[in-house]
Amino acid sequence: MYKKIVPLQTELHGKLKLKSDNSFSFAANIHVAAIMANEFYRAASTYPIVFIEDAGKDGFMPVVLLGLVENENLFVNADGRWEAAYVPAILRRYPFALARTPEEGQFTVCIDEESDFFSKEEGQSLFDDNGQPGEVIEKVKTYLAQLQQMEVLTRQFCETLKEHNLLAPLNMRVQKENAVQNITGAYAVNDERLSHLSDATFLELRAKNFLPLIYSHLTSITQIERLVQMRDKNTTQEKEQPHELVADDSQADE
Repeated sequence: MYKKIVPLQTELHGKLKLKSDNSFSFAANIHVAAIMANEFYRAASTYPIVFIEDAGKDGFMPVVLLGLVENENLFVNADGRWEAAYVPAILRRYPFALARTPEEGQFTVCIDEESDFFSKEEGQSLFDDNGQPGEVIEKVKTYLAQLQQMEVLTRQFCETLKEHNLLAPLNMRVQKENAVQNITGAYAVNDERLSHLSDATFLELRAKNFLPLIYSHLTSITQIERLVQMRDKNTTQEKEQPHELVADDSQADE
């Protein structure tokens, strides 16, 4: 998604402007997008929410599926428009990002220096005539700070799921014409493990307000059917065959 991400600097980017009419073409080849805990409620009505391994942090992270195969985003049309009411926050922050600095607890705003969102001729200036951050940068800082706070809560949620061994591989299969396509690498909360939690653990999840997140995630899994329908609509206008989600319920319980 990012081509060349660098720290935002007045000396280098003082003349840049952010164009107002931008498309989501930059995300056309992204089939998964990270999602924050506070997004689960809205995202669940459109996207399947699953968990993938976060190798760098030895844990898991929640993502929404945007396509059925790599490099496929079914929600970006040929004109670069997003074909859903809700867009994941991590995509709405583009072409900006937040990066840690060597100083403990400090972050700096970064930009994709090669993004088509920027221009020197049109748009809203990133800096004023005195080299100070303009209104657009102040809004970006606020937005990125909110995302950073939600990332902390999301990480705590995932750590709790891992601590109580609630996540298990979710092997999904979707019918495509006369073949079955396997979707692997995703994890989901295991219903059986959830139902066998001790009272103390269940109350812990409730006290942390994690139960609504779990239920939103579980109900969102059926949105895989939406992806199948969107794929079929995009690939053929001819005779359609019935498609169904075949979920493998044999989630390992070790």
